[in-house]
Amino acid sequence: MSASGKPIVVLTGGTGGAKFVAGLAAAMPPKEITCIVNTGDDLDWWGLRVCPDLDSITYVLSGRLSRERGWGVEGDTFLCRDAMKAYGAPAWFSVGDKDVALHLLRTQLLRGGKSLSEATAEITTRLGADACILPMSNSPVETRVGTPEGELGFEEYFVGRRFQVPVEYVRFQGSESARPAPGVLDAIASAEAIVIAPSNPVTSIGPILAVPGIREALAHTGAPVIAISPLVGKAAVSGPAAALMAASGLPVSLFGIAKAYHEFMDVLIADYADAADASVLVQSGVRVHTTDIIMRNDEDKKRLGLLTILMVEQYSRLRTADARQATAVTQGTQS
Repeated sequence: MSASGKPIVVLTGGTGGAKFVAGLAAAMPPKEITCIVNTGDDLDWWGLRVCPDLDSITYVLSGRLSRERGWGVEGDTFLCRDAMKAYGAPAWFSVGDKDVALHLLRTQLLRGGKSLSEATAEITTRLGADACILPMSNSPVETRVGTPEGELGFEEYFVGRRFQVPVEYVRFQGSESARPAPGVLDAIASAEAIVIAPSNPVTSIGPILAVPGIREALAHTGAPVIAISPLVGKAAVSGPAAALMAASGLPVSLFGIAKAYHEFMDVLIADYADAADASVLVQSGVRVHTTDIIMRNDEDKKRLGLLTILMVEQYSRLRTADARQATAVTQGTQS
């Protein structure tokens, strides 16, 4: 639980981010958590607006997320998908029937004039998720993956091609003109701490940081910024993070994670398997804490959530002590 009553803000996306949010919500009151969620994966599917990461976070915080798949609704059926496939419609992006209902609702709200933030708030309330869930932006930002086949939207690369095609580059279409969604910058400025979930640093966290103003807000916040590595032993826990990091010029290691977040990260939580790299980073002045970061079950998720809260408390105290020391030095100089 946040000692100050201020929220812990989580930048999140992907399955690793959803798992972490589940663990953090099990370790502290969800109402004290604010999630800033990647929307670079969003797409129009069968005429409906689909927001995969917003949906996963909403499902996990309302107790609906499928444990088996890590996305979609627990116990969902796929009759609509099967029917659409039989009718000759594209069906490579698998959407469950209850999932379709949510996309229908979101699309209806958006066409009725609500912003994505407003639609998300209404959906969150209707589904009973207690935490504050904010899209990174109300402006459309699309993650585009360059491949030998041409540019692909992220979900087409990730799901349609099963991330088996070589990656040449990644870009965030529309990010230059995007603005942070209402509440995003205020949440960062007033947070007890900022936590970067163990999400893909390129395509889950990268789009958030590409929205003008967010990276700068993280660099200037008075709260500690704690990042959790999505890598174990120089390989991604799941998904294509390694290939995407390499294509983006980031070493596929803790050094790449530190490079991605260097302007604002106060401490990096890494796996025991990367202790050697962690030691090198510590010698260079980066604070690193090693633990078991793999979230195999609910107990692992909660354990990582509790550890993160302990890190928040530790580095909040450290920042307070540093600020007091700086004030004392300033006052001594002026006297």
